[in-house]
Amino acid sequence: MTNKLYAKFAFLNFEVSSLDTDSWPGEIGLSWVDQNLEVQTFDSLIRPAPECPEDAWSPASAAIHNITRRDLDKTPDVVTLARAFLHALKVRIALSDAVTFERHWLDQLFGAAGVSGYVSIHYFDVTTLGAFPSNALDYVYERLDRTKAPHRAGPDSGRTAKVWIAGLKQTIDGSGTR
Repeated sequence: MTNKLYAKFAFLNFEVSSLDTDSWPGEIGLSWVDQNLEVQTFDSLIRPAPECPEDAWSPASAAIHNITRRDLDKTPDVVTLARAFLHALKVRIALSDAVTFERHWLDQLFGAAGVSGYVSIHYFDVTTLGAFPSNALDYVYERLDRTKAPHRAGPDSGRTAKVWIAGLKQTIDGSGTR
């Protein structure tokens, strides 16, 4: 692929304490496709900031994600994690299938960490539709539908990166136009 489109983007996913309005991020995942068309992933559980309300922790969410509240106490603090995330993201544009939610939780993480800066988050579907020819799009969305979401931030972001790899390979091997 001559334009190395894959190098411009990373796939962002959060798992959160609950779906309540005062929920907070409990895990972050960021995956990208490297020059060898392999998935690289940064992921981490997130120790809640002191201002995160404990009553926003949902046992139902914990069961879905298989993350206990106690698991979060042994993880990096929000300052360390926010900086590590920015280092992993570099100049890539984040893609998400839930931009409004991801924006909220990323802003919440940055606010708690006192980290300034803006991360561009684009819609996965809009970017994907513009990135691939129709034969590869069919392949991307078929693979996405057939691959179960693990409900963990790193594996979920890796899942979307893998379907992009499938689309890239279909584009290269199929039509050869990109």
